[in-house]
Amino acid sequence: MPQLRAWFSRLFGLVRKNSREAEMAEEMQQHLDLLVERNIADGMSADDARCAALRQFGGIEQIKETAREQRIWRWADEFVQDVRFGARMLWRSPGFSILAILCLTLGIGTNAAVFSWIEGILIRPYPLVAHQDRMFALGGTTRGVAEGNSLSYPDFLDFEKNSTLFESFIVDRIMGTSLSVGDRAERASGGIVSANYFDALGVKPILGRGFRPEEGIGRNAHPVTVISYRTWKDRYNFDPTIIGRTQYLNGVQHTIIGVAPEKFHGTFIGYSFNFWVPTSMQETFDTTGYKLEDRGARWIESYAILKPGVTRQQAQAELNAIAQRLENDYPETNRGHGVELFPLWKTPFNGASAMGSTLGITLAVVFFVLLIACANVSNLLLARSLLRRHEMTMRLALGAGRWRLIKQLFVEGLLLALIASGGGIAVAYWCRNALLLTFPKPSPGIVIDYSGQIDWRVLALSAVICIGSTMLFALMPAIQASHIDLSGALKSEGAGVVGGKGRSRLRSALVLVQVSLSFVLLAGTGLLLQSLNRMRNESPGFSTDVIACGVDLFSAGYKLDRAKIFHTQLLDRVRTLPGIESATLARVVPFTYTVYSSAAIEVDGYQPPPNEQPTVEHNQVAEDYFSTIGIPIVSGREFARADNENAPPVAIINQTMAAKYWPGKNALGQRLKVKDRWMEIVGIAKNANYRDKLEPIAPFFYVPLRQNFGVQNNLLIRTRQSPGAIMNALAGEVHALDPNLAPGVAYPLQLQVDRMSYSQELAVTLVAVFGAMALFLAAIGLYAVMSYSVSQTTRELGMRMALGAGARDILGLVLSRGLRLTIAGIAMGGVTALLLTRLMGNLLYKVSPRDPAAFGLALIILLAVALLACFLPAHRATRVDPVKALRV
Repeated sequence: MPQLRAWFSRLFGLVRKNSREAEMAEEMQQHLDLLVERNIADGMSADDARCAALRQFGGIEQIKETAREQRIWRWADEFVQDVRFGARMLWRSPGFSILAILCLTLGIGTNAAVFSWIEGILIRPYPLVAHQDRMFALGGTTRGVAEGNSLSYPDFLDFEKNSTLFESFIVDRIMGTSLSVGDRAERASGGIVSANYFDALGVKPILGRGFRPEEGIGRNAHPVTVISYRTWKDRYNFDPTIIGRTQYLNGVQHTIIGVAPEKFHGTFIGYSFNFWVPTSMQETFDTTGYKLEDRGARWIESYAILKPGVTRQQAQAELNAIAQRLENDYPETNRGHGVELFPLWKTPFNGASAMGSTLGITLAVVFFVLLIACANVSNLLLARSLLRRHEMTMRLALGAGRWRLIKQLFVEGLLLALIASGGGIAVAYWCRNALLLTFPKPSPGIVIDYSGQIDWRVLALSAVICIGSTMLFALMPAIQASHIDLSGALKSEGAGVVGGKGRSRLRSALVLVQVSLSFVLLAGTGLLLQSLNRMRNESPGFSTDVIACGVDLFSAGYKLDRAKIFHTQLLDRVRTLPGIESATLARVVPFTYTVYSSAAIEVDGYQPPPNEQPTVEHNQVAEDYFSTIGIPIVSGREFARADNENAPPVAIINQTMAAKYWPGKNALGQRLKVKDRWMEIVGIAKNANYRDKLEPIAPFFYVPLRQNFGVQNNLLIRTRQSPGAIMNALAGEVHALDPNLAPGVAYPLQLQVDRMSYSQELAVTLVAVFGAMALFLAAIGLYAVMSYSVSQTTRELGMRMALGAGARDILGLVLSRGLRLTIAGIAMGGVTALLLTRLMGNLLYKVSPRDPAAFGLALIILLAVALLACFLPAHRATRVDPVKALRV
């Protein structure tokens, strides 16, 4: 209790400091007055009585200081004093304060912004979802195949039923539906989810309810939907009676049973969902047929939430055991297939895996920017400490300790960092959605979601950055400023600061750090720019000026026979339109999120390794596909219109598949078995990219659409006309066949190529922006050091000019000093860049991490900027008046 009372007393002393001081002074005065009265009563004069009382009482100020230490926390009181004094000093030097705060705001703000992107996209990407630290993506694997795949629904149910270490499993398969608007059909994104979706995520609809367990069972048995907040706002104008109303999704009437919260956008990184339907409605939204009972149909995108205390390794071991049992029980469909848990930032079926490397590189870049900013402010504080050397000398002479001096200067730096942190948080808030600025324009009705999240974790990290940056930029100048030779300083103010060479070396070292880090960033930017340029110029293996467009027959209720007639007639009509060079149909358009068909294959004469089932993706395409899209047939023939259901099954393979399964042989005429059908290989097509340009070329084959017709297909049109002109003609042809249908938006394939190259575009943009920022800060730092150097060597320069040195000599002297620093920094940066740019390998496209052109460009830019930063102080040095300089 005494300790607790003392604690509260000291805390109370900080709050009522002035009144307690007045009370103490009054009490001490009363004691003095009593002693004076006693001395007068003993016969002393008034003056003698007061002097005797003061001697008897002791040093008043010393007693006050001892009482203060007992009454308040001294360190807190000194801290408040330091804050007040630091604030006054910053206010008295607005130019210095503004420049320092600006540099730190750039450094801290960029770091806070990137932290918010990482938090909102990779670490905790799903607002309102509970236990994201225990949430993992569940992906399928195939033995012998590097790329992952999805799970089948029966396998998913077996994992859910037989596992004991998981709290819950959820399905979340992205899909789209058509929303007709006038004579255009817009797409809306949604999710096919398990019935426990909202309950497992801990997300409660703001209106209505989520799905019930029985609504996830059956075949097209439960046409119910939960709509997003955005859909409720945009399409229904916040109608409070929305629950129970119906809307048509893919031509089927669904009852709205709930409205999701405003901040919940679904669990697919990159897209905001407009609605959700239960898994029982899979066939309504999947053009490839009913899959809930097909163990060989791998389409599930899912997540698993671990029980508290369970590690990822333990859970993975349990899933592996279950996968092995399924492989033994169902060898025809599960041979070679497994399952893997992925952290959210490596989710294979959304934008997380592509963004992870980009944001990781960006985080390293902005950390370099912070280091450069701290080095800049350190130089400013070092220069400012020389201007305050008289103040420091007087403080030490009056009894202040070196630690007290260091603490005062450190608190001034902390004030700068706190102000800059406030500005940095504001910058991060303004930039939380900045990633969307570089994203290609999405299709109408599709909402892209790459937003940052500023929560307490981001704020805590920003606070750590604030304190850490203060330690970086303020502590070293404070220690340097406290190294004062007091006796020498009192004799001569001009020699008041010893260790001037040490300070000069420290400033030079800080500039070296800035230049070297800037070189690393410039070299990295050059590598990414070259990579992006080569990626843009590199053909994906097909013509990107081809126009793609679709007509949503599936949502219009078309069955297979009717869809076959419609597409045949539409294709014939389109081919006769003016300006159309060729046209074809394909189930999947390259470089889209639509999943290619995947099937286990059997190759005549090829013996796969034990426990491995060869699985290859394929696409269903019509005649003229290869000539329209521009993929050359290197051997054999293209599909013909006669390759229909009445003709023998045929296939065209790519070069990689031919080399893998028929090495050293001609694959033409060989046989390939898919789903119990043997197909003859009639052509070999040149390799092409199918999803993005960075993917490794894998075996792939094509089958005739007329032998494998589906309801939903896409038109591919080769023409010199614009997509807008094509839309008008295409809408007329579609309406002529069915007045109730509308074509989707026509777009060139180049647009899809750009969308799927977004992570590379973003990496180049971010590194270029932050690299330019770092170069700007480094130039400021170099300029400041050279300016200060010129001001400190005015007498030397005047002496040289008096002895006959010309303006050109002085200019060369000053420039050589700056360029020596720059070249040394570039040498350090070159070595560092050679070590660090290797980490960018997965973002580079056909560019070596040690590309000499990128390093040479960085060298030229940095030398040019350094020359400009040094020239201005050097030019000022040539205008020094020798007479005035020698009088100083």
